[in-house]
Amino acid sequence: MATAKEKSLVIVESPAKSKTIKKILGDGYQIEASYGHVRNLPTKDAATDNLGFDVNNNFEPKFEIIPGKQQVVRKLNELAKKVDKIYLASDPDREGEAIAWHVRQLLKVPDDKIYRIVFNEITPKAVKHSVENPRAIDMDMVQAQQTRQILDKLVGFKLSPVLWKQIGNRNLSAGRVQSVALRMICEREDEIEAFVPQEYWSIHANLSKDGKIFESELSKIKDKSVEKTIKTKEEAQKIVDYLSDPTTEFEVSKVTKKTIKRKPTAPFITSTMQRAASSKLGFGVSKTMQVAQKLYEGIEIDGNPVGLITYMRTDSVRVSDDAQNMAHDFIVQNYGEEYYPKQPNIYAKGKQNVQDAHEAIRPSYPERTPDSIKKYLDNDQYKLYKLIWEKFMSSQMAQAEVANKSIEITSGDYTLKAGTSKITFDGFLKLYNDSEEDEKDSDAKIPDLEKGDKVECKKVEPKQHFTQPPPRYNEASLVKALEEYGIGRPSTYATIITVIQTRKYVEKKDKALRPTLLGRTVSKQLVSQFSDIMDYKFTAGMEAKLDKIADKQAVWIKVLNDFYYPFMEEVNAVMKTAQKVTIESNIKCPNCGKPMVLRSSKTGSQFLGCSGFPECKTAMSLNVMQEMEEAEQNPAQAANQVCEEKCEKCNSDMVFKTGPYGKYMECTNPNCKHRKPYRKSTGVTCPKCGKGTIIERKSKRGTVFFGCDKYPDCDFVLWNEPTGETCPQCGSLLVRKILKKGNVISCSNIKCNYKKQEQEETSEQLEL
Repeated sequence: MATAKEKSLVIVESPAKSKTIKKILGDGYQIEASYGHVRNLPTKDAATDNLGFDVNNNFEPKFEIIPGKQQVVRKLNELAKKVDKIYLASDPDREGEAIAWHVRQLLKVPDDKIYRIVFNEITPKAVKHSVENPRAIDMDMVQAQQTRQILDKLVGFKLSPVLWKQIGNRNLSAGRVQSVALRMICEREDEIEAFVPQEYWSIHANLSKDGKIFESELSKIKDKSVEKTIKTKEEAQKIVDYLSDPTTEFEVSKVTKKTIKRKPTAPFITSTMQRAASSKLGFGVSKTMQVAQKLYEGIEIDGNPVGLITYMRTDSVRVSDDAQNMAHDFIVQNYGEEYYPKQPNIYAKGKQNVQDAHEAIRPSYPERTPDSIKKYLDNDQYKLYKLIWEKFMSSQMAQAEVANKSIEITSGDYTLKAGTSKITFDGFLKLYNDSEEDEKDSDAKIPDLEKGDKVECKKVEPKQHFTQPPPRYNEASLVKALEEYGIGRPSTYATIITVIQTRKYVEKKDKALRPTLLGRTVSKQLVSQFSDIMDYKFTAGMEAKLDKIADKQAVWIKVLNDFYYPFMEEVNAVMKTAQKVTIESNIKCPNCGKPMVLRSSKTGSQFLGCSGFPECKTAMSLNVMQEMEEAEQNPAQAANQVCEEKCEKCNSDMVFKTGPYGKYMECTNPNCKHRKPYRKSTGVTCPKCGKGTIIERKSKRGTVFFGCDKYPDCDFVLWNEPTGETCPQCGSLLVRKILKKGNVISCSNIKCNYKKQEQEETSEQLEL
């Protein structure tokens, strides 16, 4: 710790952490933010072939200060010259290590003044311990991060021109991990389309003993399972006729009683937190990470900023001894000795390619229960904190005990089964249940039966079913699939999902991720031409190599060399033979009947145009296929879906309709029938009210702008389309400005000067 005379500078990534850390360290420390990365590889158009590193000189990178960060760098240097010690306190992962190294490279002060510190939670003990035990920058972690950067830029900048040549749209991009995630979604869609439903029947019987009626289901015929084997109504009816016959007897043939113990599951890692927040709270992956970031950085409680959770980007289930001891004390004091196991619960990694850099996600202070601090949190923060707190505390609790009873009833060749389940000791279930449905105490609904008892049949009912195709991925299930394949890392899941939607390769409909025509074409082209890059095992293997670089088990230059030369041979071979492809839709031109095909405008936007062009100039929105398909599948709903808007001519209700040119709105007044085009939703949550979604709107003069769909209750508006990302400098929404010199991503806050070329998004995204 600094002495009374010493002055120290602590450089963090985010200004949101500053207050929390300042309160912990005191007046001898000044806290400043780098606002994320300060240097990056040069941002150039892929067509210039300037990648920002020298392939012929061991991939030597040539970093530049990020546009708009010069002022930040100047300020950090001015402060650095006035202090005795400088602590680089960026996040405790590879990205944070790289940021610390870049800041160090730009500080014009002696090496002996600079220290690297890391902490997994922003608590007095963790922060002070890190200051008392600084270390050097871990160059192996830095090199692993740089290798990822170079790999991603190589793939993005070398594969994207292939797509431009074949599809004719320079806004397209390919990516090392982004494209593999897209492949997953497209292959799932192929499975759904190819799926042929199969009919099957189940047989249910209401049985009775001493006047108590209970439900059972046919489970066996001649001791063989009947699951999905009864294929026709005739087969089912034959069984129903036999079981319904008044002369048919039913006898209990087997009673099995067993008490099982249910173990709590491990505390959250990034992926499991994202999945639980999706299923239990309805949060998207990006929203979950944004809320978790605020909980980690610090919330004002009684005037003091407090970091409430540990670092939220982790793939480790490890828990520190201190955290276990705090959990033990809280559980014993609040629930009793019986709710704590005889030995603390220890959780293993469970899978390969785990970095195990820091702990699982947990509350920094277990004694701060969700309800005790609810008044300091907004609704989303409270919900996520409660989920994290309950998950961690339950992971440290004793097992639950469940008494199960299984009953088999035989009648001739047929065996029916009934079951009961009763929680005899709730244990960890007192706080958290991983199951979608709570355990049901159904013991009282079934009479006490013993082997040999006779029961009566009151009713037999056949039920028809059809096998279902695999469900489309949602954000949570895609994260699970990526994790299972070993693709991506905790810090990248949200980025992957954001990018494939931003690029219009995938759209979210009713929480499901559906590939667009463009996305399916891009995926098809890449899979057919670059089988290695698009291979799941290859991508996971590359992640493993990055881990080995960080662990001193591989040399980063060799990893890049081994990848680069075979990759470039493949790219060059494809480019020589690449031909423009026609992307044909299943929509027929409403004017001439020829197929509609995917085209690109001069600005790069996609639309459907008639394949008979230039003789037929018919064009329509790219979304028209899905809209028309949905209208065909449910014409009644499509024709009567009421809009929130009223008719501007007669103030009657408007309804959504779908025509050859896409979705539109029509007045329900038969004497008016006013029509107007449907304005798209950006999918971005309104930052002002937090409830609405920003949609495209038009002014009275016809000027397009973007505003909250909760208007007039919320009057938030933007003149440019929001990207869904937040400004790294001030936290406001970023918007896309379309200019002649190229699209620009800039901050919507007029007081903030943050700006970057849109192409930079392609090169900077970790997974492109």
